[in-house]
Amino acid sequence: MMKTARTQRWVISLGALTAALCFGIALDSHSVQAAQSSGQRPPVTSPQAAQHVEAGNTLFQQRCAFCHGRDAMGGETGPDLTRSKLVLADVAGDKIGDVVRNGRPPRMPPFSTTTDAELSDLAAFIHDQQRKAQSSGQRKGVDVADLQTGNADAGKQYFEGAGGCARCHSATGDLAHIAAKYQGLQLEQHMLYPRDAKSRVTVTLPSGQSLTGSVEYRDEFTLGIRLPDGTYRSFSIEGPASKIKYKIDAPHLAHVELFSKYTDADIHNLMAYLQTLR
Repeated sequence: MMKTARTQRWVISLGALTAALCFGIALDSHSVQAAQSSGQRPPVTSPQAAQHVEAGNTLFQQRCAFCHGRDAMGGETGPDLTRSKLVLADVAGDKIGDVVRNGRPPRMPPFSTTTDAELSDLAAFIHDQQRKAQSSGQRKGVDVADLQTGNADAGKQYFEGAGGCARCHSATGDLAHIAAKYQGLQLEQHMLYPRDAKSRVTVTLPSGQSLTGSVEYRDEFTLGIRLPDGTYRSFSIEGPASKIKYKIDAPHLAHVELFSKYTDADIHNLMAYLQTLR
């Protein structure tokens, strides 16, 4: 992948998203004192080791920094990986790799296609940042300026075309003035995965009457819905005992389907376009 001064500044990526959606690896925190007592890893000294750290830095900025901060020291939604107990116990990516490839539901999606070489580089960068954090105690997050890149015209084209966003959303309707309501990371999160979006459901009773509302609760036994007048109704949906039929419409799941299709450019451009909707 070619590097430019601009792409090195970008911190949001598909990995984050994720996240969106992403909202961070659920790793246990650990004190600096514990890190020191567990034994410090040797500093990066050889040119080869430095290359691994630099390669890991590039990957981290593209996939992880959106939630965990550009220096792995914590973002607005993701924990400080330099204080993570899991990272402290990791050896050459053996534990970090499991989290990266399998994710940590519901906040972090899996990155199952990450290669062994990429995992090794990511681990090298995270451990290098861990050593720096132990000596400095500094933490950094996501700068708003890092989320203000991309091409708005290209983002509008993606919104109306390949992204399929216009099938459910309108720049002059539900998204009007959204950039005035949400800014920076909040806007990015709503774009990637609108966590507060409600699924719609239509329940058909044995009498033939239909009830339409929002899904408030659902498991393998029970469906709870909120009707437009605020009334809450629940129904049994378990096997033969169920006497209703229902159909759920969850358009926000289209955001999840885009996770495997987004490119970094798509995300940056779409974000740039949404920022014009003031």
